[in-house]
Formats: sequence, structure tokens, C-alpha cells
Amino acid sequence: MNPNATAFLRLITIMDELREQCPWDKEQTIQTLRPLTIEETYELADAISDQNWKGIKEELGDLFLHLVFYARIGSEQQQFSLEEVLHGVCEKLIYRHPHIYGDTQVKDGEEVKRNWEKLKMREGKKSVLGGVPVSLPSMVKATRIQDKARQVGFEWENRADVWKKVEEEQQELQEAISSGNQMNIEEEFGDLLFSLINYARFLDVDPEGALEKTNKKFIYRFQWMEEQASLLGKKLQDMTLGEMDQLWNISKTNPPQS
Repeated sequence: MNPNATAFLRLITIMDELREQCPWDKEQTIQTLRPLTIEETYELADAISDQNWKGIKEELGDLFLHLVFYARIGSEQQQFSLEEVLHGVCEKLIYRHPHIYGDTQVKDGEEVKRNWEKLKMREGKKSVLGGVPVSLPSMVKATRIQDKARQVGFEWENRADVWKKVEEEQQELQEAISSGNQMNIEEEFGDLLFSLINYARFLDVDPEGALEKTNKKFIYRFQWMEEQASLLGKKLQDMTLGEMDQLWNISKTNPPQS
């Protein structure tokens, strides 16, 4: 037997045993598992951001457990079986890859994505945006919305035009700020963020990943400042802004060790 199949069957067996014998596992429902699954997914995302392959391996295992757990509950509720889940995704992959399992010809990955969206619409979806999860973080959702709209040709022609849109939204935000209308300020701020995310796509930059790197950089530098202030027998709140700026500038020359 394929070693991957052996390992997968072992996980299924353990899941069945836990569901039948462990008090905690017996109590779980799809609702109680949901927040835990979200947490595990974010832990995987953190490991990926850090390129922590050991962490990625561990978090993938945790997610596999959750997927098998949901399938077990679905079977108990007589909604679906694990076999149906697996065959379902296999059939979907075959159907949506006619360039592999059929006679369709494609020239690149972009054409594959366009065909994918067309096939989804044939399956009965009413909107190309219908597959974007409502609960996605807003920045990730904006990226997915823009990417899906692009698949049907709703796209800027070049990077320069996108940047002009960013500048236009920036100006409209300044006008809203001058007006003092908080509702307009919030709306224009959102429009500016949306246009910046659009520009990120044209730069081949993942805005969520880029912001997370900046978050980590800020955390490192701020905590370094706290440590240096402590060595001086001070706390940041007792220092002047000028003193903190001096420490901040020094922190830039002391990057974290990889």
C-alpha cells in the first residue's frame, strides 16, 4: 500500500477511536470546532510567513486532523462521508482542469484561472464574486475580489493608471478630512486602501503578507527599544519623544537574527 495511504488510514482510525472513547472529542460539534480550525489556519499562516518548515509540517497535521474530524461528524449526521468528500474534490478538480483531463488548450496560468471562473459559472454560480468567503479578513477579501473581477476582463490596463487612481483616492480622502464628515472620511479611507491593494497586485506584492512583515518589523524594533530603555534604568513612558526616536533609529541598524 502507498505509504501516504497507510498514514492517512492511521489518522482516520485514531480519529474514530477518539470520537468514540475520549470525553472531549465526543462533545465536539462543527460549531465548537470552527474557531479552533480558524486558529490552526492562522498558526499555519504564521509558520508560512516565517518559512518555518518544521512548524508548517506540524500545523498541516493539525489541519488534517480537523478535516477528518469534520468528515466524521458529517458521517454521524448522515450528511456525507469522508469518501464522498474526497471523491467530490477529485471530480471537481478533473472537471475544472479540462486542459489536463480533456482537449482544452491553454497558454499560461492566467488562462487557466479564467477558464476556472467560467466553469464555476456553468455550475450555477450567479456571480464570479460569489465564491469569496464573507468571513475573510478584509484585506485578503479585497485581493480576492479584485483577482476574480480580473478573470472576466474587469481590470486596469496598466500600472500607471492604477497609481493615478491611488492618487485620486488620496486627494478625495484629504477633501473628506477637510470637510470634517467622519462618515465620508471612513468611506474615502476604505477606497484608498482598496486602490492600494489593487496597485499591490500590479507590483506582484501580497498586501497581507507585506503588512504582516511590517508588523513584525515594528514589533521587533519597539521591543528592542523597551529592552534598551530598561538597560538605561528607564521606561519608554518616562522618555521624551526625541529620546525614543533616537533609540528607534538605532534599532534599524540592529535587525533581528534569522
